[in-house]
Amino acid sequence: MNRFINIILCLLFALPMAAQDTLSSALDTTKVEQASLPVIEYTMQRKTYEIAGIEVTGAESYEDFVLIGFSGLAVGDKLEVPGDQITKSLKRFWKQGLFSDVKIKATKIEGDKIWLEIALKQRPRISDIAYNGLRKSEVEDIEVKVGIQKGGQMTPDLEDRANKVITKYLEEKGYHDATVQVLQFDDKDHPGYVKVAVNIDKKIKTKVGHIYIQGNEALTDNQINFAMKKTNDNNIINFFRTKKFVATEFENDKKLVIEKYNEIGYRDAIITSDSIVRSPEDSTRVDVYLTVDEGQKYVFGNIKWVGNTVYPYDYLDAVLGIKKGDTYNLKELNKRLSEDDDAVSKLYTDQGYLFFNVDPVEVRIDNDSIDFEMRMYEGQPATINAVNIVGNTRVYEHVVRRELYTKPGQLYSQSDIMRSLRELAQMGHFDQEKLVPDIQPNVEDGTVDITYQLETKSSDQIEFSLGWGATGLVGSLGLKFTNFAIQNLFNPKSYRIVPQGEGQTFSINARTNGVYYTSASISFLEPWLGGKRPNSLSASIFFASQTGYSDRYYQAYQNLYNTYYNYYAYSGNSNYLQQLQESEADPNKYLRTLGVSVGYGKRLSWPDDYFTFYGELSYQLYMMKDWPYMILTDGTSHNFAINLQLSRSSIDNPIYTRRGSQFTLGLKITPPYSLIKGHTDADYAKMTPSEKYNFLEYHKWKFSGKVFTPLTPDSKFVLMTRAEFGYLGHYNRNVKSPFESFYMGGDGMSGYSSYSTEYISMRGYQSGSLTPYDEATGRNMGYVYNKFTMELRYPISLEQNATIWALAFVEAGNCFADIKDYNPFNLKRSAGVGVRLFLPMFGLMGIDWGWGFDPINGSNQYGGSQFHFVLGQEL
Repeated sequence: MNRFINIILCLLFALPMAAQDTLSSALDTTKVEQASLPVIEYTMQRKTYEIAGIEVTGAESYEDFVLIGFSGLAVGDKLEVPGDQITKSLKRFWKQGLFSDVKIKATKIEGDKIWLEIALKQRPRISDIAYNGLRKSEVEDIEVKVGIQKGGQMTPDLEDRANKVITKYLEEKGYHDATVQVLQFDDKDHPGYVKVAVNIDKKIKTKVGHIYIQGNEALTDNQINFAMKKTNDNNIINFFRTKKFVATEFENDKKLVIEKYNEIGYRDAIITSDSIVRSPEDSTRVDVYLTVDEGQKYVFGNIKWVGNTVYPYDYLDAVLGIKKGDTYNLKELNKRLSEDDDAVSKLYTDQGYLFFNVDPVEVRIDNDSIDFEMRMYEGQPATINAVNIVGNTRVYEHVVRRELYTKPGQLYSQSDIMRSLRELAQMGHFDQEKLVPDIQPNVEDGTVDITYQLETKSSDQIEFSLGWGATGLVGSLGLKFTNFAIQNLFNPKSYRIVPQGEGQTFSINARTNGVYYTSASISFLEPWLGGKRPNSLSASIFFASQTGYSDRYYQAYQNLYNTYYNYYAYSGNSNYLQQLQESEADPNKYLRTLGVSVGYGKRLSWPDDYFTFYGELSYQLYMMKDWPYMILTDGTSHNFAINLQLSRSSIDNPIYTRRGSQFTLGLKITPPYSLIKGHTDADYAKMTPSEKYNFLEYHKWKFSGKVFTPLTPDSKFVLMTRAEFGYLGHYNRNVKSPFESFYMGGDGMSGYSSYSTEYISMRGYQSGSLTPYDEATGRNMGYVYNKFTMELRYPISLEQNATIWALAFVEAGNCFADIKDYNPFNLKRSAGVGVRLFLPMFGLMGIDWGWGFDPINGSNQYGGSQFHFVLGQEL
């Protein structure tokens, strides 16, 4: 054979049929190539050559040495021609999908040396991507999974991947008929690049039409329907549930149906068949057919404990709470063994048995009765070796450690872990949603290391608000520092505006509207007095001044609102009165209040350590001059009082609470001056108001209780129930206190900070509209009130920077002028919705809309539709 004959090297031996295009392209040569390249026949005898050179063409985006290395060929290698080395090299390139054409040519053969050319044709790169038919949020969900990126190469695999990923994504959202097209267009401005358009037609969501069930007797169709969480038809019980059909969710729902059967004793229940059929009534819906084999109903038989040495079997039986003859329910059994707050395992883990394990084993089935052995491994009690705190950058470490119930050397206790997490959440310095302990047991030496991983957040607050009071706009500015350190006053390094680090609270607040009202207050709280025990010390001082209107203003008011002017005349001239207010302040008419208080609180150990007792000594001085809004118009009143408060709080989170309760019983009491002096009714009849009320006397009782109950397994839906009661009593009917009374209705906020009246919210009614008229004082004053609330809450965001939840409420309450008028069933009712926003910097804010159903004094104008704003307090 003539060794100078021109040939083309196309070594595609043994390629599969799918690589026929490859083979064709490798064999495809032009006449010019045939005249200049060596030719190798498949039928010729194999000959071994040494590769003398390798050239790469057509792949400008890649380095030659990279592609040569990838080919598996190298200069100096021995190459059989024909042989499978070239075939393997071609497969490597085709498998990557980055090239639309791959050839390996022999450009020259001399003796036993051969020169090769790897001829490649790159697939185009992507210059732009457009998703058509999806919302922006949907594109953000899928674009990372799809993997089409600008600058990358568009390959058939990538196109197929995009189709599958998007189709699956839309099916999970209920779009089972969606179509996906991936199109490429040459980019005229960038040769070698293409623009990719992914066109999606979602069509109409596929929904469930009807669910047909056969073979069920123990459970009704509705019970089975309700057991399925995501596959729901148009039954009334599914009014608020999704109706879309998702195949993966349907598979999960079939498991839930079986779980439901297992919960009522049908241990062997199975779904023998299921099918999904297009509804003949509506092509956008599918009908679901299920056939159930319920099997036999079982009950629990004998339950035997094996391996228990710490607790006797009869005590374990009582804690388990499952008796012989009870309906078989494996889910309930596992909850009572391991999951519930009072489960059997909790007995052991609270006593240090961290390695405890119990395995319920079915040992005998007798007709419909199943006997169990509870095979227990108690192990040895584990001792806490180390308690680590990670992520705390805000407070001193000893401030965190003093809140922990877990100490090195103590026996491990699961309850102590949970209590420690609660106390860390109550501090307010860390993100409550990310408080997760890392528990690392060491079986060999029977110890455990506990790490509290914290994420610091700022809880200092700035309050800037504007409100509307009786005399116009009121501005408020307040600062609250929750990590204050009075010990560091002379330590400049600890300052961040104020000295910080010890977890103390320091607040300062000022309010004014310029002429008519000014107030200022300062308060301080040390939660751990002395640093050894959780005994608190608090102190506060405040001052408020209100200025009255001039006589000229009152005369103008009377002229506009006397019997000669109807309502419309008054309404038309209300702007005149408002303008007159701005210039008619009389500095000789005022109410000024000065107050101080000092309190001490102590955490109790009995009945449990959720109880606290707080005692406070307070003094207020009221100074009045020509003040027509109260019985006492001139003079001073002194208010010396002791405030005693017993409370219990077990809530898990102070912001968005999911579980727990809060109860408070309080008594504020003054000395009984009238009883000490022994004045008669005749004496009081001769006294002036300033003489009667020189020293205030009263006893004020308050009760408040709140319970938080999670309604769903994820604890998102939460029901808050609340009851409140207040009573302002007197020692002598002639000296009923004109101060400390209740003012009920509205949002519970005053345009002013009033230290003489307690504002009680009642949504759905105007501010103060439920406050009754007291004949004894001739003023609107409430001496008794009660209020009941049910509030359903659902979180919108639980992020550290913003906690947001929506709520719906029903409320009932009323206020009375005397205890003898009190009727707990005479309630004003309301309902509504609202939203709350907690920002670490600004605290709690929100807005509620309520509808008051009941008339006040025979009129509906005080109820009906009402909006209420929330700032810093809970309604």
